[in-house]
Amino acid sequence: MSAVTTRAAVLSAMGAARPYGDSRPLSIETVTLDAPGPGEVRVAIKAAGLCHSDLSVINGDRPRPMPMALGHEAAGVVEALGEGVTDLNIGDHVVMVFMPSCGHCNPCAEGRPALCEPGAAANGKGELLGGGKRIHSHGHPLNHHLGCSAFAERAVVSRRSLVKIDPALSFREAALFGCAVLTGVGAVVNTAQIKAGQSAVVVGLGGVGLASVLGALASGASPVIAVDLSEDKLALARTLGPVQTVNAADADAADQVRALTSGGADFVFEMAGSVRALEAAWKMTRRGGTTITAGLPPPDAALPVNVVSLVGEERTLKGSYIGTCVPSRDIPRYVALYRQGRLPVDKLMSGTIPLDDINAGFDRLHAGEVVRLVVTF
Repeated sequence: MSAVTTRAAVLSAMGAARPYGDSRPLSIETVTLDAPGPGEVRVAIKAAGLCHSDLSVINGDRPRPMPMALGHEAAGVVEALGEGVTDLNIGDHVVMVFMPSCGHCNPCAEGRPALCEPGAAANGKGELLGGGKRIHSHGHPLNHHLGCSAFAERAVVSRRSLVKIDPALSFREAALFGCAVLTGVGAVVNTAQIKAGQSAVVVGLGGVGLASVLGALASGASPVIAVDLSEDKLALARTLGPVQTVNAADADAADQVRALTSGGADFVFEMAGSVRALEAAWKMTRRGGTTITAGLPPPDAALPVNVVSLVGEERTLKGSYIGTCVPSRDIPRYVALYRQGRLPVDKLMSGTIPLDDINAGFDRLHAGEVVRLVVTF
């Protein structure tokens, strides 16, 4: 099997000036992909979502090794199989998962593949799970973004980064299940294990936050309250089901939530990736309640916590990474809920763009104008 070429969005340096449509931090380059090695797969990408996790690499909030071929939320078609891959076939439709799981480390053995130790180490080094880099530009290796590098026509990834899906599912919608849906719905279903009738508040209504709203509604939470600075996103949240909304800009936003939940919510989910939002979420949580954060602020961000409240009110503050997911189990479940009309993921779609417009697309994401833009190929 020989190497192939592909067009890909490459980030050479973080911290470019905005607007990105002018500074163009992502250059669209023709790069070389090695043939897939043992346990690896080449995928023809059909759709890839623009996520704040990508944006946080572009702006430098989440440092990664440079240069890097960006993108991590995607769906596509299996194009070539490396040695030892026997459970996928050429032509299969797949969703990418941005944390590959080895299946053997302690977290994987405990059923927590989202915390896979070799997977985290590989992602941190810009490598695939099996080691090494399969993308080259002018003879020099490029780093992989979270084992995916999906803003490209093709990508070579670990088999452990893929979940096979029903080919009837639209690629544009399928892509969202690999990050926004897996993270947002999973935080509600897996991390919180919320029960019908318990109250849920979601702070931050990007793709992940709105997916959390969908997960809370599907789980029978009541009331479900959405909190954001954007009136447009609050309006969108209200179209998803019986959702009450509070504008985070209101000085009494926390008081409004406590009034709507008789003293505070059972579960409050912070999905904005800011310490200020997490502090607000903490204030909205009831005595004995749980505050869950899946937001990823800059690495030096810290949260001051009143320890007396933590102890005397038996409060819980908990992190959720990729929705505490088991991807091979959860993605098919969430797709089934979507098909039943109980998880209308399609309502999170803001539109599609070509790869060449990706820099301007990230300007729109930064400005809060869109929930999920999807690059299509």
